[in-house]
Amino acid sequence: MSENNGQAIVKRADRMARSLSPFADEESFDPGQRMALALSKSDLVPKNYQGNVPNVLIAMELANRTGASVLMVMQNLYVVHGRPGWASSFLIATVNSCGRFTPLRFQYQGTPGKDDWGCRAVASDKATGEVCIGSLVDIGMAKKEGWYQKNGSKWASMAEQMLLYRAAAFWTRAYAPEVALGIHTAEEVVDMHGIGSRSQEAASLTAALDGEEVVDAHLETQYEDQTDGDLFGPEPVED
Repeated sequence: MSENNGQAIVKRADRMARSLSPFADEESFDPGQRMALALSKSDLVPKNYQGNVPNVLIAMELANRTGASVLMVMQNLYVVHGRPGWASSFLIATVNSCGRFTPLRFQYQGTPGKDDWGCRAVASDKATGEVCIGSLVDIGMAKKEGWYQKNGSKWASMAEQMLLYRAAAFWTRAYAPEVALGIHTAEEVVDMHGIGSRSQEAASLTAALDGEEVVDAHLETQYEDQTDGDLFGPEPVED
């Protein structure tokens, strides 16, 4: 497939798929499959979705629920130990673009490098003017919860960014849970379970935690060795 043809397919299918919930009813499922097939044939989508119609259908459903581009959903959904997680930067961008709140702002307090160094997210509800103040996350909490010591954790090397990401996740679950759809951020999944030892998984999540652009070469090899490239695990074996 040529690059121009691939771009045209992605652009057209992405535009149509954003407004379609393939699991809404039987009538939506058939056109949803055709759109998913078109997207899965493009080499511009992340490798986990290339030739994998079921994964694309799930990305389409998430895009429909969040109002985001299908391509952006595919590029910002990570999997750690079989658990999906949003890139924190994508979650923040989704909140900022939802139209209900002023953009998220982050307030730091305490002494940098000490256990009392913390961050909270703040925004205002545009309809009511209410100031929505998120929970305070500090280094002491990260240590007590065991996040600081997890394998692959970035708390020791980039604490300021991790405080911001975790504060954003806490704020979103408190004030706009429908934005995250109950899915944790990739950083939270790492904090809970660690990265693990597989090289592709470690490289991809480390790149994400380092704040690299999501449209990057490392995403094309994201979890390539995990369940043969299947985003949500292998298909069940039929009897």
